[in-house]
Amino acid sequence: MPSPDKPLLRVLKGEVLEIPPVWLMRQAGRYLPEYRALRAEKGGFLDLATDPECAAEVTLQPIRRFGFDGAILFSDILMVPFALGQDLAFEAGEGPRLSPSLVDAALGSLERIPTRLEPVYATVEKVAAALPPQTTFLGFAGSPWTVATYMVAGRGSRDQGDARRYAYGDPEGFQAIIDAIAGMTVDYLSRQIEAGVEAVQLFDSWSGSLSPAQFERWVIAPTAGIVSALKARHPETPIIGFPKGAGGKLPAYARETGVDALGLDETVDPAWASANLPQGLPVQGNLDPLALIAGGGALESAVGHILSVFRGRPHIFNLGHGILPDTPIAHVEQLLALVRR
Repeated sequence: MPSPDKPLLRVLKGEVLEIPPVWLMRQAGRYLPEYRALRAEKGGFLDLATDPECAAEVTLQPIRRFGFDGAILFSDILMVPFALGQDLAFEAGEGPRLSPSLVDAALGSLERIPTRLEPVYATVEKVAAALPPQTTFLGFAGSPWTVATYMVAGRGSRDQGDARRYAYGDPEGFQAIIDAIAGMTVDYLSRQIEAGVEAVQLFDSWSGSLSPAQFERWVIAPTAGIVSALKARHPETPIIGFPKGAGGKLPAYARETGVDALGLDETVDPAWASANLPQGLPVQGNLDPLALIAGGGALESAVGHILSVFRGRPHIFNLGHGILPDTPIAHVEQLLALVRR
């Protein structure tokens, strides 16, 4: 049984709590002055994320300041393509870059370097040893479709056009990319669990760009494979799926992937989700990050609605996407007071 001191784990196991546990996606990041100071001292994002001492410190910063119920590992979804052999760089103002892109190079030309993931496992060990006993430690990875969009294009894009064209034009070749990502992801999450995380989340940030048939093949099927493989190795570890933008495809994702909980983005109507998702399935979300920036009455109203709708269901309070860099600290404090009052 989960520890009674870990409310987030209790909810992931299906328990309804009067006060839902809360954590925020990207809670360790640029809205925190202590993060900005450490980032300025350390330099680039990749240098920070691959330094276990620094990455552990960043993971712990929001726990010390706010006492969130969950600590999310400080890392990046592109660590998997980094381990698959692409070079990774974060350019100021431009976002991440992977090279060579798979538009220009074959998957088979990449030389896998799984040792590039070792600093992540060292970070997990450091955080696990330092967390308060009531805090659940969350690991994560990107889902295959979203990771593949970056690997194919070499960068993020508005419509994921390069990856979608690849998937239509050469489905067997694209399947090989998806399979490579999925295989590495199972090992990566398994090692995170062995090092000390207690639950994991699969981020599918770009799942909303796919047609229903493509969603079934490139989102649901590989996610189901990862969940099945992880459950075989770690049957007690909960898995949260977060297919951002999935909308009306969420019930199929919930039924067919086998995830233990479902993250909802801010575009999902909580009442619709409560009516259409499997009964008793834990949900996570789904406050608009801009409502958090607004604060005041707008924040109070939005939080109250979400809490009211999900009151009878296992619920983890979170944002519908990552916290934005210009979020006032006082508004995060207001959010926590509203959820926990």
